[in-house]
Amino acid sequence: MNDWGLAYREFGPWLQEQLGVKAQKISVNAGLGCPNRDGTLGTGGCTFCNNQTFNPSYCMQGLGVREQLEAGKQFFARKYPTMKYLAYFQAYTNTYAATGRLKALYEEALAVPDVVGLVIGTRPDCMPPDLLDYLEELNHRTFLLVEYGIESASEETLRRVNRGHTFAQAKEAILRTAARGIRVGGHIILGFPWETHDDLMRQADLIAQLPLTTLKLHQLQILRGTQMAREYMEHPWPMPTAEEYIRLVLDYIAHLPHTLILERFVSQSPPEWVIAPSWGLKNHEFADLIRNTMNLKSNLHDTK
Repeated sequence: MNDWGLAYREFGPWLQEQLGVKAQKISVNAGLGCPNRDGTLGTGGCTFCNNQTFNPSYCMQGLGVREQLEAGKQFFARKYPTMKYLAYFQAYTNTYAATGRLKALYEEALAVPDVVGLVIGTRPDCMPPDLLDYLEELNHRTFLLVEYGIESASEETLRRVNRGHTFAQAKEAILRTAARGIRVGGHIILGFPWETHDDLMRQADLIAQLPLTTLKLHQLQILRGTQMAREYMEHPWPMPTAEEYIRLVLDYIAHLPHTLILERFVSQSPPEWVIAPSWGLKNHEFADLIRNTMNLKSNLHDTK
Protein backbone atom coordinates (compact mmCIF):
# COMPACT_ATOMS: atom_id res chain seq x y z
CA MET A 1 0.00 0.00 0.00
CA ASN A 2 1.35 3.45 -0.88
CA ASP A 3 -1.65 5.76 -0.97
CA TRP A 4 -0.18 9.07 0.11
CA GLY A 5 -3.44 10.82 -0.61
CA LEU A 6 -4.86 9.63 2.71
CA ALA A 7 -5.68 12.04 5.51
CA TYR A 8 -4.81 11.52 9.13
CA ARG A 9 -6.28 12.72 12.42
CA GLU A 10 -4.16 15.28 14.23
CA PHE A 11 -3.64 15.30 17.98
CA GLY A 12 -4.37 18.97 18.74
CA PRO A 13 -7.89 19.17 17.27
CA TRP A 14 -8.76 15.75 18.72
CA LEU A 15 -7.58 16.80 22.18
CA GLN A 16 -9.67 19.96 22.03
CA GLU A 17 -12.68 17.84 21.08
CA GLN A 18 -12.06 15.59 24.09
CA LEU A 19 -11.62 18.43 26.58
CA GLY A 20 -13.76 21.20 25.13
CA VAL A 21 -10.79 23.58 25.60
CA LYS A 22 -7.28 23.98 24.25
CA ALA A 23 -4.70 22.23 26.42
CA GLN A 24 -0.92 22.05 26.53
CA LYS A 25 1.09 19.19 27.99
CA ILE A 26 3.53 20.08 30.78
CA SER A 27 6.30 17.52 31.31
CA VAL A 28 6.77 16.27 34.86
CA ASN A 29 9.74 14.34 36.21
CA ALA A 30 8.33 12.44 39.17
CA GLY A 31 11.71 11.05 40.22
CA LEU A 32 10.72 7.48 39.36
CA GLY A 33 13.12 4.85 38.12
CA CYS A 34 13.16 2.13 35.49
CA PRO A 35 13.34 -1.66 35.98
CA ASN A 36 15.70 -1.81 33.02
CA ARG A 37 18.20 0.38 34.88
CA ASP A 38 18.01 -0.63 38.52
CA GLY A 39 18.81 -4.32 37.99
CA THR A 40 15.24 -5.64 38.24
CA LEU A 41 15.25 -6.45 34.52
CA GLY A 42 18.64 -5.17 33.53
CA THR A 43 21.12 -2.33 33.85
CA GLY A 44 22.12 0.47 31.53
CA GLY A 45 18.64 0.96 30.11
CA CYS A 46 17.72 0.93 26.43
CA THR A 47 20.73 1.48 24.18
CA PHE A 48 19.08 4.49 22.47
CA CYS A 49 17.75 6.24 25.59
CA ASN A 50 19.01 9.38 27.29
CA ASN A 51 16.31 10.68 29.64
CA GLN A 52 18.10 14.02 30.00
CA THR A 53 16.77 14.90 26.55
CA PHE A 54 13.18 14.60 27.83
CA ASN A 55 13.28 17.37 30.42
CA PRO A 56 12.45 20.95 29.33
CA SER A 57 13.95 23.93 31.14
CA TYR A 58 11.05 24.28 33.59
CA CYS A 59 11.32 20.61 34.63
CA MET A 60 14.04 21.14 37.22
CA GLN A 61 15.71 18.58 39.47
CA GLY A 62 14.46 18.61 43.03
CA LEU A 63 11.10 20.26 42.42
CA GLY A 64 7.92 18.47 43.39
CA VAL A 65 5.08 17.71 40.99
CA ARG A 66 3.12 20.85 41.90
CA GLU A 67 6.18 23.09 41.62
CA GLN A 68 7.10 21.69 38.20
CA LEU A 69 3.56 22.19 36.94
CA GLU A 70 3.41 25.77 38.23
CA ALA A 71 6.76 26.50 36.58
CA GLY A 72 5.48 24.98 33.36
CA LYS A 73 2.32 27.06 33.51
CA GLN A 74 4.40 30.22 33.86
CA PHE A 75 6.54 29.11 30.91
CA PHE A 76 3.55 28.66 28.60
CA ALA A 77 1.35 31.47 29.98
CA ARG A 78 3.51 34.11 28.32
CA LYS A 79 2.25 32.93 24.94
CA TYR A 80 -1.03 31.18 25.86
CA PRO A 81 -2.60 33.01 28.84
CA THR A 82 -5.93 31.13 28.67
CA MET A 83 -4.51 27.65 28.13
CA LYS A 84 -5.44 24.61 30.21
CA TYR A 85 -2.90 21.88 30.91
CA LEU A 86 -2.26 18.16 31.03
CA ALA A 87 0.36 16.85 33.46
CA TYR A 88 2.64 14.70 31.33
CA PHE A 89 4.53 12.16 33.41
CA GLN A 90 7.24 11.55 30.83
CA ALA A 91 10.75 10.75 32.07
CA TYR A 92 11.57 7.14 32.98
CA THR A 93 8.75 4.71 33.90
CA ASN A 94 5.80 6.47 35.48
CA THR A 95 3.95 3.43 36.77
CA TYR A 96 7.05 1.93 38.40
CA ALA A 97 6.43 2.44 42.12
CA ALA A 98 4.04 1.34 44.83
CA THR A 99 0.46 2.12 43.84
CA GLY A 100 -0.02 4.33 46.90
CA ARG A 101 2.91 6.53 45.91
CA LEU A 102 1.72 6.76 42.31
CA LYS A 103 -1.78 7.75 43.40
CA ALA A 104 -0.33 10.55 45.52
CA LEU A 105 1.72 11.86 42.58
CA TYR A 106 -1.18 11.78 40.14
CA GLU A 107 -3.61 13.37 42.58
CA GLU A 108 -1.08 16.10 43.42
CA ALA A 109 -0.93 16.94 39.72
CA LEU A 110 -4.71 17.02 39.33
CA ALA A 111 -5.04 19.38 42.32
CA VAL A 112 -3.06 22.08 40.50
CA PRO A 113 -5.36 24.80 39.09
CA ASP A 114 -5.95 24.58 35.33
CA VAL A 115 -4.63 21.00 35.11
CA VAL A 116 -7.45 19.11 33.40
CA GLY A 117 -5.96 15.65 32.97
CA LEU A 118 -2.98 13.32 32.91
CA VAL A 119 -0.77 11.67 30.33
CA ILE A 120 1.25 8.83 31.83
CA GLY A 121 4.23 7.43 29.94
CA THR A 122 5.33 3.94 30.90
CA ARG A 123 6.56 0.51 29.85
CA PRO A 124 4.17 -2.33 28.97
CA ASP A 125 5.67 -4.58 31.65
CA CYS A 126 4.89 -2.09 34.44
CA MET A 127 1.11 -2.06 34.75
CA PRO A 128 0.02 -4.11 37.79
CA PRO A 129 -3.67 -4.99 38.16
CA ASP A 130 -4.25 -2.83 41.26
CA LEU A 131 -2.86 0.25 39.52
CA LEU A 132 -5.03 -0.47 36.48
CA ASP A 133 -8.05 -0.64 38.82
CA TYR A 134 -7.22 2.84 40.11
CA LEU A 135 -6.62 4.22 36.61
CA GLU A 136 -9.98 2.88 35.48
CA GLU A 137 -11.63 4.83 38.29
CA LEU A 138 -9.52 7.91 37.55
CA ASN A 139 -10.53 7.76 33.90
CA HIS A 140 -14.15 8.32 34.91
CA ARG A 141 -13.37 11.68 36.54
CA THR A 142 -10.65 13.23 34.41
CA PHE A 143 -8.96 13.03 31.04
CA LEU A 144 -6.44 10.19 31.04
CA LEU A 145 -4.09 8.85 28.38
CA VAL A 146 -1.67 6.01 29.15
CA GLU A 147 1.26 5.88 26.70
CA TYR A 148 3.19 2.66 26.26
CA GLY A 149 6.66 2.54 24.77
CA ILE A 150 6.32 -0.20 22.15
CA GLU A 151 9.35 0.96 20.10
CA SER A 152 9.27 -2.03 17.71
CA ALA A 153 7.20 -5.09 16.89
CA SER A 154 10.41 -7.04 16.24
CA GLU A 155 11.49 -9.27 19.10
CA GLU A 156 15.02 -9.21 17.66
CA THR A 157 15.09 -5.41 17.78
CA LEU A 158 13.77 -5.31 21.33
CA ARG A 159 16.56 -7.67 22.39
CA ARG A 160 19.27 -5.80 20.49
CA VAL A 161 18.37 -2.46 22.05
CA ASN A 162 18.11 -3.99 25.54
CA ARG A 163 14.47 -3.02 25.83
CA GLY A 164 13.71 -5.67 28.45
CA HIS A 165 10.20 -6.55 27.28
CA THR A 166 8.64 -8.28 24.29
CA PHE A 167 6.13 -7.13 21.70
CA ALA A 168 3.78 -9.77 23.09
CA GLN A 169 3.93 -7.98 26.46
CA ALA A 170 3.22 -4.65 24.77
CA LYS A 171 0.19 -6.09 22.99
CA GLU A 172 -1.12 -7.65 26.20
CA ALA A 173 -0.75 -4.41 28.20
CA ILE A 174 -2.48 -2.37 25.50
CA LEU A 175 -5.37 -4.84 25.32
CA ARG A 176 -5.77 -4.88 29.13
CA THR A 177 -5.75 -1.10 29.37
CA ALA A 178 -8.11 -0.47 26.47
CA ALA A 179 -10.51 -3.08 27.90
CA ARG A 180 -10.95 -0.76 30.91
CA GLY A 181 -12.12 2.06 28.66
CA ILE A 182 -8.85 3.98 29.08
CA ARG A 183 -7.34 5.87 26.14
CA VAL A 184 -4.11 4.16 25.12
CA GLY A 185 -1.18 5.69 23.30
CA GLY A 186 1.74 3.92 21.64
CA HIS A 187 5.27 4.99 20.79
CA ILE A 188 7.29 3.59 17.87
CA ILE A 189 10.84 4.31 16.68
CA LEU A 190 11.50 4.12 12.95
CA GLY A 191 14.99 3.65 11.55
CA PHE A 192 16.82 0.87 13.36
CA PRO A 193 19.43 0.02 10.72
CA TRP A 194 18.70 -3.70 10.65
CA GLU A 195 14.94 -3.23 10.10
CA THR A 196 14.06 -3.18 6.40
CA HIS A 197 11.26 -1.26 4.73
CA ASP A 198 9.28 -4.50 4.40
CA ASP A 199 9.85 -5.23 8.09
CA LEU A 200 8.38 -1.85 9.00
CA MET A 201 5.36 -2.28 6.75
CA ARG A 202 4.65 -5.62 8.44
CA GLN A 203 5.07 -3.87 11.77
CA ALA A 204 2.58 -1.17 10.74
CA ASP A 205 0.02 -3.89 9.99
CA LEU A 206 0.51 -5.29 13.51
CA ILE A 207 0.19 -1.86 15.11
CA ALA A 208 -2.98 -1.26 13.10
CA GLN A 209 -4.61 -4.23 14.83
CA LEU A 210 -4.06 -2.84 18.36
CA PRO A 211 -6.80 -0.83 20.16
CA LEU A 212 -4.69 2.33 20.28
CA THR A 213 -6.20 5.79 20.56
CA THR A 214 -3.02 7.69 19.69
CA LEU A 215 0.35 6.88 18.17
CA LYS A 216 3.68 8.69 18.21
CA LEU A 217 6.30 7.95 15.59
CA HIS A 218 9.80 9.24 15.64
CA GLN A 219 13.10 8.77 13.92
CA LEU A 220 15.92 6.83 15.50
CA GLN A 221 18.20 9.44 17.03
CA ILE A 222 21.79 8.83 18.03
CA LEU A 223 22.04 10.68 21.33
CA ARG A 224 25.19 11.48 23.26
CA GLY A 225 25.72 9.46 26.41
CA THR A 226 24.03 6.30 25.11
CA GLN A 227 25.29 2.84 24.26
CA MET A 228 23.96 3.27 20.73
CA ALA A 229 26.07 6.43 20.34
CA ARG A 230 29.17 4.42 21.22
CA GLU A 231 28.19 1.75 18.69
CA TYR A 232 27.55 4.36 16.03
CA MET A 233 30.83 6.17 16.59
CA GLU A 234 32.74 2.88 16.29
CA HIS A 235 30.87 1.65 13.20
CA PRO A 236 28.69 4.39 11.67
CA TRP A 237 25.73 3.32 9.54
CA PRO A 238 23.83 5.38 6.95
CA MET A 239 21.15 7.64 8.42
CA PRO A 240 18.12 8.66 6.33
CA THR A 241 17.73 12.12 4.91
CA ALA A 242 14.64 14.07 5.90
CA GLU A 243 13.13 13.31 2.48
CA GLU A 244 13.77 9.57 2.86
CA TYR A 245 12.25 9.58 6.33
CA ILE A 246 9.17 11.44 5.10
CA ARG A 247 8.61 8.76 2.45
CA LEU A 248 8.98 6.07 5.12
CA VAL A 249 6.47 7.77 7.42
CA LEU A 250 3.96 8.14 4.60
CA ASP A 251 4.31 4.48 3.64
CA TYR A 252 3.94 3.48 7.29
CA ILE A 253 0.84 5.48 8.09
CA ALA A 254 -0.84 4.28 4.90
CA HIS A 255 -1.17 0.93 6.74
CA LEU A 256 -2.83 2.48 9.80
CA PRO A 257 -6.56 2.98 10.41
CA HIS A 258 -7.86 6.48 9.69
CA THR A 259 -9.39 6.57 13.18
CA LEU A 260 -5.96 6.52 14.84
CA ILE A 261 -4.76 9.88 16.20
CA LEU A 262 -1.19 10.54 15.03
CA GLU A 263 0.42 12.78 17.60
CA ARG A 264 3.84 13.28 16.04
CA PHE A 265 6.24 12.01 13.41
CA VAL A 266 9.62 13.11 14.77
CA SER A 267 11.35 13.67 18.07
CA GLN A 268 13.00 17.01 18.70
CA SER A 269 15.80 16.49 21.20
CA PRO A 270 18.04 19.39 22.22
CA PRO A 271 20.55 19.76 19.35
CA GLU A 272 23.55 19.60 21.68
CA TRP A 273 22.60 16.00 22.50
CA VAL A 274 22.03 14.82 18.91
CA ILE A 275 24.83 13.15 16.95
CA ALA A 276 22.63 12.11 14.01
CA PRO A 277 20.47 12.72 12.07
CA SER A 278 20.63 16.51 12.00
CA TRP A 279 17.79 17.79 9.82
CA GLY A 280 17.27 21.23 11.34
CA LEU A 281 13.48 20.80 11.33
CA LYS A 282 11.12 21.41 14.23
CA ASN A 283 8.18 19.11 14.92
CA HIS A 284 5.59 21.44 13.38
CA GLU A 285 7.77 22.02 10.31
CA PHE A 286 8.07 18.29 9.77
CA ALA A 287 4.31 17.83 10.20
CA ASP A 288 3.79 20.55 7.57
CA LEU A 289 6.07 18.66 5.15
CA ILE A 290 4.10 15.45 5.75
CA ARG A 291 0.81 17.26 5.16
CA ASN A 292 2.06 19.08 2.08
CA THR A 293 3.42 15.87 0.56
CA MET A 294 0.07 14.17 1.14
CA ASN A 295 -1.76 17.07 -0.48
CA LEU A 296 0.60 17.09 -3.46
CA LYS A 297 0.14 13.37 -4.01
CA SER A 298 -3.63 13.74 -3.67
CA ASN A 299 -3.74 16.61 -6.18
CA LEU A 300 -1.64 14.67 -8.70
CA HIS A 301 -3.98 11.70 -8.29
CA ASP A 302 -7.05 13.91 -8.85
CA THR A 303 -5.66 15.32 -12.11
CA LYS A 304 -5.00 11.94 -13.70
